[in-house]
Amino acid sequence: MTGTPPAFDPEQVAQARAAVEAVPDLPEWVRRFELLGDPTRLRILLGLHRAPGIYVSDLAAALDMSTTAVSHALRLLRNQGWVAVRRDGKKMSYSLDDEVVHRMLHDLGATHAHNG
Repeated sequence: MTGTPPAFDPEQVAQARAAVEAVPDLPEWVRRFELLGDPTRLRILLGLHRAPGIYVSDLAAALDMSTTAVSHALRLLRNQGWVAVRRDGKKMSYSLDDEVVHRMLHDLGATHAHNG
């Protein structure tokens, strides 16, 4: 490979290469981290985690954001399969719908309302 520096420790090179190749669905993980890298989307996910079934207007109020901005982000997260929507009369309520994202939020320290 042109431009690749010489390896000082071929064993470590092999270990690092094996670690990268061992990750299943690497492009999926890249997409997840890209979505989580946006502060607005991360705040929305944390809000949904703590208050499942929340309405857009309530989530917008909780985050001090416009309903338009929250709706836009929710639409993106829903299209990725991370968020589920449920019609409640004329309103729509939103909840997390991806177990991997749910576990990642716990790893960040997010808790459920019943956990305090």
